Amino acid sequence: MKTANLAIVFTDIKGFTARTSQQTYEENRRMLRVHDALLMPVFKAFGGRKIKTIGDAFLVVFESPTQAVLCGVAIQDRLWDYNRRVPEADQIHVRVAINMGEVRLEGGDVFGEPVNIAARVEGLADAGEVLFTEAVHLAMNKAEVPSEDRGRHELKGIPEKVQVYRVPRGAWRIGSPEPAPESAAAAAAQLNEAAPPYGGHALSRISSNLPAPDPAVLLGVDLRGKGTALAQGAASGALTLTTRGQAALGSLLWRARASSTKARMAAAGALGALIVAGGLWSLSADPVEDALDEGDIKGAEVEVRKLEPGPWRSYLEGRIEEQRKDWDDAARRYEVAARQGSSKAFRRLLNLTESDHCWARANAAYALGRLKRPAALSTLKSMQAASFEDEAGGGNVFKEIFGCNSRRAAADAIRAVEGSKDP
Repeated sequence: MKTANLAIVFTDIKGFTARTSQQTYEENRRMLRVHDALLMPVFKAFGGRKIKTIGDAFLVVFESPTQAVLCGVAIQDRLWDYNRRVPEADQIHVRVAINMGEVRLEGGDVFGEPVNIAARVEGLADAGEVLFTEAVHLAMNKAEVPSEDRGRHELKGIPEKVQVYRVPRGAWRIGSPEPAPESAAAAAAQLNEAAPPYGGHALSRISSNLPAPDPAVLLGVDLRGKGTALAQGAASGALTLTTRGQAALGSLLWRARASSTKARMAAAGALGALIVAGGLWSLSADPVEDALDEGDIKGAEVEVRKLEPGPWRSYLEGRIEEQRKDWDDAARRYEVAARQGSSKAFRRLLNLTESDHCWARANAAYALGRLKRPAALSTLKSMQAASFEDEAGGGNVFKEIFGCNSRRAAADAIRAVEGSKDP
């Protein structure tokens, strides 16, 4: 039986059950797609590993309790930014609860009292809150995360009362990495409606690494093959949006659900312009990525040859090799791009460690080992501990020597990264 000492994070949507009873099946599906598109990149950026989803709830584990709490704070600020741009009916408000302790690792899941406590603490949280237990409070870096005592609570099925803390809203001065020295109430008074509840402190650490949510996901429309029309719609819609501002989004979302394809595309384009103008996410209209989305590898090669050498070209070359399933070349292109400063290429290597293809995982791990970045350690350790059906083994000596073993690649990469930290 394997065990590990991990920070356990639970999130769920406040009022989800009541809300789903008043929505259509398609509206429920769209809400969950938007929810996942907003939260999953934040989990990954802070080194979290998703264990499972249950409807609207996520169970995610972290090796670092500090990273777990900062992740919760970043999620709340990102949702605040999203919610202020959409009608009230489309807003998403979540609760975050964190506990820490020794859990059992079985079949890709985690079990034990620490998991149960985290789930119970989540029931104490309100929308927009980040609650955590005394175990987290004692283990985390208190210089990075301010806390506020919420007292001891009786939790169902837990024999002893549990001490609970929360991250106070307004705990950071806007634009400052340091917690505000004033009381939580005084610090909160510094905030206004235009400022995120936690000052954007944690979110700013990862904002450059967050991928842009697909407008099709936000709108619930099928935009495949419509890259040019989307860009044209965005350009034509920009004039209206710059004068009328973000209040137009409600009508855009309504039009996007219309039956007319023309109306849906126009609304999608206008929303794209709004997203760009608002600075929340960027809308990609790259011809290489458009060609790859269409499965046109030759077209992508023609476009990429037009680019100057640099991190973006190296990243796109990796995309092309990945499309060909040439995992070695793809990983090496991403590695080059990452060395040149591309955070997107580094994220792509991290994502490839979860591929269904053994050689994709293995080559990504080797590239991460060569990059020697500590930020990859949690992903590599998760990969090493995972179980893959396509791994070499079964007593076949030839396979053991020449077959693919991504877990062994992960172990080698871990040694390379940890060795680079030695004085």
